[in-house]
Amino acid sequence: MTNMCRKRTQKKLIQGASARQVSFSKRRSGLFKKASELCTLCGVETALILFSPGGKANSFGHPSVDAVINRFGHLGMSGAATLQEVEAHQERVLLDLNRQYSDLLDQLKAEKERGVKLKQIRKESQGCSWFDTPIKELSFEQLAIRIAAMGQLRGKLRKQMEERLAKTSGPSAAASSGGDTDPPVIDLAGINPCVGPSGCM
Repeated sequence: MTNMCRKRTQKKLIQGASARQVSFSKRRSGLFKKASELCTLCGVETALILFSPGGKANSFGHPSVDAVINRFGHLGMSGAATLQEVEAHQERVLLDLNRQYSDLLDQLKAEKERGVKLKQIRKESQGCSWFDTPIKELSFEQLAIRIAAMGQLRGKLRKQMEERLAKTSGPSAAASSGGDTDPPVIDLAGINPCVGPSGCM
């Protein structure tokens, strides 16, 4: 049985300058022909640059070698510019995140200081010192707490006074007045609001 398989020729450098030049010329023509067919069939832009064994330049290009090289050069510059833009964007994002983090730290510090002040004000409001503090020296938060405390104290005093009046006058007086009797006016001058078993309310 005859072996029909073709034996592969080992590729190696051709010995002899003249033989090498002849092989280069033949293969160059075939390579340029294949490149031309590729451009025609697929509509691609191609550039080939070859240097012969003697150092002579040979080129093929569609539409031209210069056009393809210029396009490749612009593509490389665009890629570099895109990389720089990405790095600049990342740097801007990082700076913005650092600024937001710093702002949050400042807000947290301010809230902590405000909490300490409110805690101190509440502690002071539990005693009697706020009766002796001049109104002009009170802050806005202190004034708000004082007003709320005085409103609660007034309500408790009114309730206590109504209960005592009801006990003193008896049920007949309460029934005749219908429960709408205003408490009597009492002169509070000289009375210390902190005197008593429970102190200031």
